[in-house]
Amino acid sequence: MELSERQKKIIEIVKANEPISADNIAGELGLTKPTLRSDLAVLTMTGVLDARPKVGYVYSGISFKPLLEDQLFQTKVDELMSSPVLVYPETTIRDATTSLFMYDCGSLYVVDSESKDLVGIVSRKDLLRSLLNNQDNELAVAIIMTRMPNLVVATVEMTVLQAGELLVTHEIDSLPVVAKDSSKQIIGKLSKTRIMRHFIQIGSGK
Repeated sequence: MELSERQKKIIEIVKANEPISADNIAGELGLTKPTLRSDLAVLTMTGVLDARPKVGYVYSGISFKPLLEDQLFQTKVDELMSSPVLVYPETTIRDATTSLFMYDCGSLYVVDSESKDLVGIVSRKDLLRSLLNNQDNELAVAIIMTRMPNLVVATVEMTVLQAGELLVTHEIDSLPVVAKDSSKQIIGKLSKTRIMRHFIQIGSGK
């Protein structure tokens, strides 16, 4: 697959105006920012564009290689996912913080102690915020976690591109992976770092 005409226009706009915000790119095309999310996700996840917080998009100088598209994007989530670090709603903030650093991860997934269903997520930012606010570290993580149904999840049947679009659109660092849409049983996680490592390995031929 080749880049779409709109994606090619986006590249030209960025080249001519870098750094440029998503709002300004949309303005140049006469479109809305949400309309461009999937296009910008493709271009940033392939490394063609670089998204810099509070600065905008810049052209990386890397050309898109159509022959690598299938390897890059049609890979399924279950081929890249890693093991999630699980805690329970009653786990203390102190113990959760210990687990976060022990396993060197960005988020902990909270599951019901009986059903093992996914009920929430606690991020590094959540734990740091609680500590900065001088919250009792013996309180349960249930107090600070983001709860279902406000979680963004991936399924094993999703492609890397679909998962990448979710990460970019919702501005999050990782996704819990479930077996299917209706399932709450978490079986893995997929992070931005893992996806980028996949792209680098494919691009470098390793």
